Amino acid sequence: MARIAGIDLPRNKRGEIGLTYIYGIGRSTAQQILDDCGISYDKKVDQWDDEELNKIRSFINDNLKIEGALRSETQLNIKRLMDIGSYRGVRHRLGLPVRGQRTKNNCRTRKGKRKTVANKKKVTK
Repeated sequence: MARIAGIDLPRNKRGEIGLTYIYGIGRSTAQQILDDCGISYDKKVDQWDDEELNKIRSFINDNLKIEGALRSETQLNIKRLMDIGSYRGVRHRLGLPVRGQRTKNNCRTRKGKRKTVANKKKVTK
């Protein structure tokens, strides 16, 4: 079983796809890692021997910020924006889209479930 940075990589996937299961590693970074370690992209994760696995582990530890360290850095960046009161920080605080999307119709993912607002009742004479 291939275990890197506390993550169990799926055995039956190609190397470049398997590495993307680690937070902070995407396709291009995975390809760069495999290039530098001299491993084929098409080689499945369960076909890696111990030497290749150690090369990958050492490359990732030396050159990349992944998993917990990256998550905490991201959270600190968001907290900093909120503390200085920037526009992006205010949007984070209010739970609204941060990157300029319109909010009249969409952005339900960010705003959450709809909150119904009742209409004023008309006075009958």
